Amino acid sequence: MFKKLSALFLIFLLLIVLSGCDYLPFFKTKPQKPVAGSLPPVGVIVVAKVGNFYVTGDDLNKEVEAYNTLVNAQGMVQNKVDTRDKKIAYLRNEMVRKYILYQESLDRGLDKKEDIVRALENAKISLLVSELLREETEKVNVASKEIEDFYNQNKELLREPEQRKIFEIVTPTEVDAKQVYIELLKGGDFATLAKQYSKALTAESGGDLGFLTLEPDPKKRIRFDKFYEVAFAPTLEAGGISSIFKGTDGYYIIKLESIKKTEAKSLSELWDNIKQWLLFEKQQKAIAELADKLSGETKIEIYEGKVE
Repeated sequence: MFKKLSALFLIFLLLIVLSGCDYLPFFKTKPQKPVAGSLPPVGVIVVAKVGNFYVTGDDLNKEVEAYNTLVNAQGMVQNKVDTRDKKIAYLRNEMVRKYILYQESLDRGLDKKEDIVRALENAKISLLVSELLREETEKVNVASKEIEDFYNQNKELLREPEQRKIFEIVTPTEVDAKQVYIELLKGGDFATLAKQYSKALTAESGGDLGFLTLEPDPKKRIRFDKFYEVAFAPTLEAGGISSIFKGTDGYYIIKLESIKKTEAKSLSELWDNIKQWLLFEKQQKAIAELADKLSGETKIEIYEGKVE
């Protein structure tokens, strides 16, 4: 009998060894939580450890910088993290909580969800593309001669536009405008006549519009095109009065009180602005050339019919 029991016991032990303990209920162990960041980083300053995650000083500084940028944009500068004590408080309250919640999300397997996996992959793509572009654009330089050549070739375009001090009289009918014009030809004071006859909002100030510049883009102009055409006509000199012209809300007569011309800024004044512009242009060109080169080496298929 004893021999039979001993044989059965040996067979039992053999099954355990061959099959593994996990197949026997009383040998099972509790499943382990997924662990990330368990190895300490090398060569950096560690300011905290949350579970198995190590928080570096660089991690903290970057988060604080991003946080401060946000509160500045929101006009809540009183909430800035601008002292050592506030930084420690941010580390304790914000970053520690973030890593605790991150570990919980791993414990729940949220990182395995299909939409999360896809979002993480897209974030990875964006990050790597940004890093690639950074590396490529860092290779681009602007030589001093390029800046000087650009300045010399575009000196007139870089000049501040002239300003013209304009007065206006706006009447509801052409007959009224002609009557005012006759008074002006007789030597009448433009500002006085504006106060008496003009129906524009500027009448109280004698029609004074202040100094205006010619906006080259019609879409950005605050007045109708004909007004600028007359006010900035080369034939209209300082002290001169325009002829009557029809506007959007009546009949206009304008006076050019004075012209304020500006000198072109010096190369030293515009150096940094020109350099930044040329650098941006060259960087964009370098990126476009790289993309074109890679496009020629990559098989690309666009399924336009599936785009909704």
